[in-house]
Order: sequence, then C-alpha cells, then structure tokens
Amino acid sequence: MADSSNKMDFQLLKRVLQLAMPFKKIFILAATLAIVLAPVAIMRPKIIQTMVDDYITVGDISGLMTMMMLFIGVLVLEAILNYTFIYSTSLLGQSVIRDLRVRVFNHISKLKLTYFDRTPIGTSTTRTINDIETINQVFSQGAIQIIADFLTVFAVLGIMFYTSIMLTLVCLTTMPFLIWATYIFKEKVKISYQKVRNKISEMNAFLQERITGMRIVQIFNAEKQEMSKFKKINRDYTQANLDAILYYAVFFAVVEIISAAALGLMVWWGASSVLEGSVTIGALIAFPIYLSMLFRPMRMLADKFNQLQMGLVASERVFKLLDRTDFIENKGTLKADKIQGNIDFKKIWFAYVEDDYVLKDVSFDIKKGETLAIVGSTGSGKSTIINLLNRFYEINKGHIEIDGHELKDYELYSLRKQIAVVLQDVFLFSGTVLENITLRDERISRKEVIEASKMIGAHEFIEKLPGGYDYKVMERGATLSMGQRQLISFVRALVFNPRILVLDEATSSIDPETESVIQYAIEKLIAKRTSIIIAHRLSTIRHANKILVLSKGEIQEFGSHEELLEIENGHYRDLYEMQFFQAAE
Repeated sequence: MADSSNKMDFQLLKRVLQLAMPFKKIFILAATLAIVLAPVAIMRPKIIQTMVDDYITVGDISGLMTMMMLFIGVLVLEAILNYTFIYSTSLLGQSVIRDLRVRVFNHISKLKLTYFDRTPIGTSTTRTINDIETINQVFSQGAIQIIADFLTVFAVLGIMFYTSIMLTLVCLTTMPFLIWATYIFKEKVKISYQKVRNKISEMNAFLQERITGMRIVQIFNAEKQEMSKFKKINRDYTQANLDAILYYAVFFAVVEIISAAALGLMVWWGASSVLEGSVTIGALIAFPIYLSMLFRPMRMLADKFNQLQMGLVASERVFKLLDRTDFIENKGTLKADKIQGNIDFKKIWFAYVEDDYVLKDVSFDIKKGETLAIVGSTGSGKSTIINLLNRFYEINKGHIEIDGHELKDYELYSLRKQIAVVLQDVFLFSGTVLENITLRDERISRKEVIEASKMIGAHEFIEKLPGGYDYKVMERGATLSMGQRQLISFVRALVFNPRILVLDEATSSIDPETESVIQYAIEKLIAKRTSIIIAHRLSTIRHANKILVLSKGEIQEFGSHEELLEIENGHYRDLYEMQFFQAAE
C-alpha cells in the first residue's frame, strides 16, 4: 500500500515538474545553481581552517591577507549565487502558477453547468487561488531546494570526513535522534497542513455564500446564527494552524538541543585530539561551522518535505479539476452566423439527475421571426428548455434542430453567439456601464452601444448616471434599480445582434411603472427575431405567435392566445382568468 502511495506521489511530482517545461531555461539555471552552491558553501570553513593552520600559527601576515581576500571573494560569490538561486526558483514557481491559473480558469469556464450546480463557488476559488499558490512551493521551497540541501549535506559530510574521520563520527552520534525527530515532525505537520487546507477551503465556501447572500442574512436577522457558524469554522482553522506552529516550535527546540549536544561532543573530543596532535586547531575551529552547515539544511529538510507534500496535495486537487471531462463537446463544424432562427424540439427527454426527468417527450417548433411564450408553474421545466437550447446541458433523448440541423452540428461558440438570453436576475460585473454592455468585446464600439440604448429606450437613464456610460457599476449592479439593470441587460442583448432572443421572466420583478418601459424595450428586441419569452404575467405575452403551457415537464397546451382561451377548463384559460380577476380587484 505504501509503495502504491509513493508511486502515486512520484507520478504526481513528475506531472507538477512537467509544468515547468515551458520555462526550461530557468529550470536548468536553478538546477545548475543547486549543484554549484554545495561545493562553494564548504569553501568558507575550509579557507578558515587553512588560515589558522598554515598562516596564523606560523605568523604569515602577508599570506593571511591573501587568504582573507580569497575568503571575501568566496563570500561575495556565494551571496550572488544564493540570490540568483532563490530568485530563479521563485521566478520559476511564479511563472508556472501564473500560466496554471489561466489554464484552470479557462477549463472551469468550459465545464457543464452541472459542475457549478453541485460545487460551491468558494471551492472553485480555493482551487484557483490558494491551491495553485501552494503549488508554487514545489518550485520555490520544494524539489529544487531539497536537492540543493541534500547536496550541501553530502558535501559537508565529505569535507568533514576528509578533515577528521573520528571527529566526524563523534559529531554524528546524535544523528539518529535527529532523524527520528525529523520523521515524527514530518508526519505530524503533514496531518496538520492537510487540516489547514481543508479548513481554508471550507472557510472560503462559507464566506463566499454568506457575503453574496448578506441581504437575506440581514432581512431574516440571521447574523448571530451565521456568526456562530463562522466562529466555529474560524476556530477550527486557527487550531489547525496552531497545531502546525506547535510542532514547529517543539521540533526546532529539539534540533537545537541535538545540535548543541553534537557541538559539545565535538569540543570534548576535539580538544583532547588537539592536545594529542591528531586534529589541528584550524580543524577544531572549522568543525562548528561544518556542524552548523550540516544541521541547518537537515533541520529545514523536514519542513521542505512537508512543503513539497502540501504542494503535491494541492496539485492533486487542481489536476483532479483539470482532468474533469464533463464539458459540452464542441465537435460541430457548421457556423451559425447565417442562421434564420427556425427552432424544432423533437421528443425531448431531459434529467439533471439520472432518470428524474424534468422534461418528458416535449415537442414544439418555432418559425423564424416568430415569438413563442412559455408559461407554467415553478419547476415545470421552462428554464430547462432555454438551457438545452444554449447547449448548457446535453439532452437524454430526442433532437433539437435549428434550421434543420441538430445543435451538435453547430460550432458551439458561434451557436451561442446567435442566442442572447436576458435573465430575471440580471448579473452585472464590477466595471463601467459600457463594459457591462459590451462585455469588453473590442469589436463593439461606443457608437453602436449608444444606438442600441436609444432604440431600447435606455439611453436617457444611462446619460443621467454620473459619468453616463462610464459610470462605475458596483458588484452585481447593487447601486442600480432592478429596472435599470434589466434595461442594461436588454442593451447588452441587442448590441450582440443575435438571431434568437430568450427572455427568461425578464419582467417578473419590475414594478408596473417600469414595466411599460421594459415592454417597449421587449418589442424592439423581438422585432424580426425568433424569440422565446418565459413569463408569469400573461399580459406581457399576448403578442406571442404561439404559447406553450408546461406542467411537470409535459406539454399541456400549445397554440395562440385566442386558441388557448377557447379551451374549456384549460390550464392557460384558468391562469389568465385568475390574473385578470386579481388585476380587476
């Protein structure tokens, strides 16, 4: 089982290192410096030993000055190499995660909506930010640094044995205790780090949901309950960090004791060896420096192994996301640029969850330029029809055709470019009104936006905003009214000049005064376009060529407004009379 785990970790490490292939030159530079630094590092104590034995003890001042200059030169060289090594490994790590962030975001944007239906946004945020940042440690604090530390340890041990075998063996008597302490520390910190990663993911998901839904929290006076939940998550996260800090504090203290014991043994044995003449004074002075150089990387190796391990844990999560293949296939070759807008649903069956069908044997057609209204109770499948038309989900059975060709035959992005959707809950991004309309598409000019706004009837209100089209919209359009946000979404739909327009309950949250403005905008939008309108207010859909009545995913009635009113005890007639009498009251 352990062999299987180690093999998996190695494969994971190999995959992480492959991310550095586009930056091969930086990687080779960092690896070369890791090799060069080890012999350069041990030159300092060796020069000190030589200065004491060959120059100070014999009083060679001129030679000592030469050795001092050599010592300073080595010191400067080591500093430059260290700086270059640290900078190159950090640059490598930042370059890798910069490209990886773009790759992950691009991948997420192509996933099916089922991923977003089932995955908290905070979890995706953690994968894109925190986990990818942790992968940086594989390069800046992990693999290459560990290689450099191992090379330093072997180089120091080699020079120590070369200088005095017995003195080295005496110093190494404490090494089993260090190895045992390092292993315990590595395992404990690994567990605590895993808890930290899980807790920060949980905290991100919690915060994202609560901050987004703060209006609901405040409306229902749920601040205390939510604060209580957050305090528990925060407390668990803090405790996980404190556990890691505790292990660090204990481990470093133990290492200091072990290194002090090694130093004490070295002085005790070395002093007697100097008196006997088997060890020189220079060697006795150089050995504490060797010990420091030996214990420092060994003390940090455990931490760096854990950093590497946490980087691998984070990379496993990121790769698991990147390995997801649940995105809409884009194998179509037909361009939708010149579609007429004839839509045909043929015996459509669809389920979000296996066998729990939301649409059951749904068939209808819309001719180019016609308007279809869809009505029905909540959960009847109205929005699902829109989702399938945009290919946000794949149908289970049946066929959807546009101009006689199946949706799968069209190139996905050209198809979606010809279908504009205006939702009930308008989403506006942080940025200017102009940017929210064009979605930063440079092909759409300001002049086109203004013309579309005038056509819709939105230009007057936009001009009154501070800065007009350059007015900064806050996140989700919080500083604008529902009607203003809706008008901006209409302009957005119009400037992209789609052949098919979908209005998903676009007037359900609008007051009667604003509704007349919105209704005018709708009439302008649907002119000469194939349109699908989902609405609760039946007064807004009288002009529709056809009306589709849905109930529990099945078509109950289909026809014009007048035809459906003639059906005795019909669903549409009941809904219409109910709303008519409510309006009369």
